Amino acid sequence: MDILEIIMGGLEALQEYIAFHILTCLIPAFLIAGAITTFLSREVIIKYLGSTKKIISFPLAAIGSMGLAVCSCTIIPIASGLYRKGGSIGPAFIMLWTAPAMNILALVYTGAILGIDMAIMRIIAALSTSLIVGIVMVNSFKKEEELRMKKLSDKRQLSNKIIDKKALILILLLVLTLLLPNYAGAGRPYIDKVLIFSIFMIITIVYVWRFIDFNLIKDWLKETLWFMRTMFPLLLLGVFIVGIIGKVLPEDWITTLFGGSGLLATFLATLIGALSYFATLTEAPFVHTLMSLGMGKGPALGLLLAGPGLSLPNMLTISRVFGVKKAIVYILTTIFLATITSFIIGNVFWK
Repeated sequence: MDILEIIMGGLEALQEYIAFHILTCLIPAFLIAGAITTFLSREVIIKYLGSTKKIISFPLAAIGSMGLAVCSCTIIPIASGLYRKGGSIGPAFIMLWTAPAMNILALVYTGAILGIDMAIMRIIAALSTSLIVGIVMVNSFKKEEELRMKKLSDKRQLSNKIIDKKALILILLLVLTLLLPNYAGAGRPYIDKVLIFSIFMIITIVYVWRFIDFNLIKDWLKETLWFMRTMFPLLLLGVFIVGIIGKVLPEDWITTLFGGSGLLATFLATLIGALSYFATLTEAPFVHTLMSLGMGKGPALGLLLAGPGLSLPNMLTISRVFGVKKAIVYILTTIFLATITSFIIGNVFWK
């Protein structure tokens, strides 16, 4: 395999990503992140997702993420938008983990392709690990978080902006623009997703033009552009690198490593999943193919967790948005938890 063929692998992955994921996934996600920062009351976010209410914020972030049919890259702007606006580090990273790994659409698809037992174990593993992820992140950066939340609380005293009905309707329209192409367009040609996206985007544009103040629109677009400038280049770089890795690694060599439910096989499957990029719903058929070649259920579960929840583009972007230290702690924690949880489930429930 020559260097040109390897580079073409990266370019092909980049071409597919640009063609099928930017319009219907990333654009509405960036718009939602900008809207959260512009319109959503800091008081509300601190109250429900702030560091002082873990018993509320952790389950709310984990269970609320089930409604977001998004990949590991699409969830970053949404989670970081909530974090910048006053959410605690725990709920933010719980959303990063659970939304791709445990959304309702992915669970239904997993049950249909891999069996209801795999879907149930995916829920159990994702929920249990997500709460530990939140605890680890909060405790690892406790002093930094206390200082940040104090500054946000001080700002809160100066802010009287509360989200109104018009802004709330706008955010709901943007969420529908993100979710419905994935839900209603699941299993259909991509052009159907584009059509659904276009309909709701037109509705949203008309609504903004009629009901949202022009100065607020400018603030919203300014915040949206900040998210795009910060994240988009690294997402593209990560996708390109993943394409190169996929071209270099021989498929037959990979599939021979995942037989049974041993700790090493589970770790390798989790690691491969963590480095690879899976668009929403693509992980289930990929795992089904590997299981048909001899992959054990334990490693399959590890890949189902880490595959959607992590990716190389995801890691690079989290490092840029949240900082390298937070990214390292999060990545190592999730890989470790996904490996151990999948290993235990694979040897207890599927032995």
